[in-house]
Amino acid sequence: IFPGERPLTKDNNLLGTFDLTGIPLAPRGVPQIKVTFEIDKNNILCVTAEDKGTGNMNKITITSNQNRLRPEEIERMVNEAERFADEDKKRKERIETRNELEYYADSLKNQIGDKEKLGGKLSSNDKEAIEKAIKKKIKWLEFHQDADHKDFQAKKKELEEFVQPIVSKLYVSVGKQKDEL
Repeated sequence: IFPGERPLTKDNNLLGTFDLTGIPLAPRGVPQIKVTFEIDKNNILCVTAEDKGTGNMNKITITSNQNRLRPEEIERMVNEAERFADEDKKRKERIETRNELEYYADSLKNQIGDKEKLGGKLSSNDKEAIEKAIKKKIKWLEFHQDADHKDFQAKKKELEEFVQPIVSKLYVSVGKQKDEL
């Protein structure tokens, strides 16, 4: 648990840790975790996390003096947040665009791997071409984790522009089949 004003965890204050285990493997974004923060009248913080899919739950209770910040520390953190606001905004934007590229590549990979969905409708050549393009972007990501947000956007756009005409062919062929009926 890291309260603070900064967007990156490392720039905030650690109050306590706990693990939520037993979450089955699933594609990114599929597990739904509900996190609840409660503060009682004695200033005791209780944080609960629950996996909606499995019902697994864990919680941590943090007493009022356990790793809590003094008023001067809070003021220092607020001042730092204001001082680094522009830098933090750029860093957050870079991380978000990197995550968008990763998510798009993962999503495509899952879709073409699913024979019931896109994977079952593509020709082997088209499927192979998309897989190759995905691998190329994932490899690029491995070596460019700290690239600028515009670079991440450009790489995502390249992948979208490569995949879009291939997927569009499917819709055109489905439309022709319906016209023939």
